[in-house]
Amino acid sequence: MIHFEWPWLVAALPLPLLIRWLIPVHHPVEQSALKVPFMDDFADGETQALSESQQWPLLLAVIAWLLLVLASTRPQWLGEPIEQAVSGRDLMMAVDLSGSMEEQDFKINNQHVDRLTATKWVAGDFINRRVGDRLGLILFGSQAYLQTPLTFDRKTVMTLLNESAIGLAGDNTAIGDAIGLAVKRLKNQPANSRVLILMTDGANTAGEVTPLKAAELAAEHQLKIYTIGIGADEMVVRSFFGNRKVNPSRDLDENTMIKIAQRTGGRYFRARNTDELNNIYMLLDKLEPIEKDRQYFRPRSELYFWPLSFALAIAGVLCLSRMRFS
Repeated sequence: MIHFEWPWLVAALPLPLLIRWLIPVHHPVEQSALKVPFMDDFADGETQALSESQQWPLLLAVIAWLLLVLASTRPQWLGEPIEQAVSGRDLMMAVDLSGSMEEQDFKINNQHVDRLTATKWVAGDFINRRVGDRLGLILFGSQAYLQTPLTFDRKTVMTLLNESAIGLAGDNTAIGDAIGLAVKRLKNQPANSRVLILMTDGANTAGEVTPLKAAELAAEHQLKIYTIGIGADEMVVRSFFGNRKVNPSRDLDENTMIKIAQRTGGRYFRARNTDELNNIYMLLDKLEPIEKDRQYFRPRSELYFWPLSFALAIAGVLCLSRMRFS
């Protein structure tokens, strides 16, 4: 079928008549140098020839104007609708940026890195595998911020995650606020596709909502939460008195993380190193995809150049005829 992208431009059709009405025609004064008594005998033939010679250029000019207005409405040929089924999940990722994330108890290629760097490294592959899912990103510290709304643009999500920095949202940990923000952003999505992946290395130390209260709210809105506690169980620290083993994850509130996951129908995972963190994301890959509303695409072919070409051709003929008879 034919579709006009800018049909309102049809209003330009009476523009020449409007100009003709506003600007009066200037008739040149002609003086006859020779008076012929029997001039009336030639009047009928000359008038008829003159009227015929003036009618066809006017007719061509009208046709050219109609074609030009038609071209300006941008006619298009719409093909048959092509169904594009989109399947996937509405998956929000909440990443902890508190000060404790700078603890270097992870290894990448035998080099010690901080927890946020390890999270970025593993989560990058996870994001790349989420073809068909809509992803969103929440960053939280003392406050929770929506860094990326739900989108199919995985590259943008990964770029903004890589640009995040420790302390960007404050040094404390507002786990409850991060869950509450996820509920707010996902509550209008299909109930069986709402998923939140929450990554933290500590306990709730900031925010207006407690994690368990936020988990109850998430359960009411059928938001499934997968919690990931990151951080090694022990690491060797050098001091003045020699090497000693410490637990860098002593502040991790695993009990709360487990309860959050249980109340929302999710699971709790423990990531003590990059291998475990990667395995967790591999397990999350096995979530069943949720089919969303079907989308349709109609191929479009531009047709405006046809009337535009004919209009320009007619204008060229009129210009040549005027030069010939002038």
